[in-house]
Amino acid sequence: MSLPQDPPRSFFPFGNPFRMISPKGTTLSPQLLTVLRAFEKTLEERLKKLIPKSKDEVVSLSWMTSAMQALCESHNDIKTLMTDLELPVTHWDEKWIDVYLDISVKLLDICNAFSSELSRLNQGQLLLQCTLYHLGSSSSDQLFRACSSLDGWRQHMSFKNPRIEKCGSILDNLVESSDMPKVKKSAKGKVLMEAIYGVKALTVFVCSVFATAFSGSTKNLMDMDVADIYSWAPAFIGLQNLVNEEIRVRFSSGRFTVLNELEAVDLSVRELYPNIQGLVHTIEKESHAKTVEKLGRATENFSQGLDLLAKEVDGFFQVVLSGREALLANLRSVIFGNDHILGGKSDAQVAN
Repeated sequence: MSLPQDPPRSFFPFGNPFRMISPKGTTLSPQLLTVLRAFEKTLEERLKKLIPKSKDEVVSLSWMTSAMQALCESHNDIKTLMTDLELPVTHWDEKWIDVYLDISVKLLDICNAFSSELSRLNQGQLLLQCTLYHLGSSSSDQLFRACSSLDGWRQHMSFKNPRIEKCGSILDNLVESSDMPKVKKSAKGKVLMEAIYGVKALTVFVCSVFATAFSGSTKNLMDMDVADIYSWAPAFIGLQNLVNEEIRVRFSSGRFTVLNELEAVDLSVRELYPNIQGLVHTIEKESHAKTVEKLGRATENFSQGLDLLAKEVDGFFQVVLSGREALLANLRSVIFGNDHILGGKSDAQVAN
């Protein structure tokens, strides 16, 4: 069995670029078919809930939070499915284990990258809070400090996060790989692989949208051609087309960012900056107060959205990590169990 540091192995069945080879000669019993259909129905409903009611909802922090919640729920559903199928790790094909360990490492890396970007954005909004604090006074000294804070925010937001820049290569490794391991005449294995196929599609889609929004570039945006034999496929394609199309439109229009809440902050900053920098010599107090109030609301929405999203990203990290640790614990118990039966090796011998 390969260790996580081994060369990348297949996990996402891209070739079509989302092709799946079903095992030949494997027929599902009515009971297994019912289990699979129930799983697919839940996934379909989850995808439909993510379809924005309007384009204004696309790539809002609240939508991203819902998308990350959907990932957590879907990955937890896989764990539940394995229990329902009574398919313990001792019945797993060795290749499935290699695949799971490989993909879990990549997902943990992506989660860490997203968390680092959310932390960077949160640091930026602290500079906005400083700006608002200094704007509470009309003294020239406080206005100077407010201007300095805004300068700091603009400079901070101009920097690129190197961790986010690496997300593209991680996603490429996921999607430019060979097919999933074939299931050899295992009905339960077929159910598991088909369920994982749907969750993989959702995972790649959400991660590509996040990486695109955080990087400020469409190079990470992916259009997946999922197999239309699945009941959830129409909902997935509808969701993907709407979100990806709107993201491309926003980038083509030259917007500062595709994140709604961050765009609102930037618009308020642009409106306020000339006033406190002294480029506008005659400032109406009422107009200035409204502009400051507008920035305050935008900053508050941005801050709250970041907090909620950060919690969901951390939650997804924990879901992936707990699944990985559970698998490794099961593998260790199998190894040590076999060792005990054989009259065994020492811990050091097993480690070697």
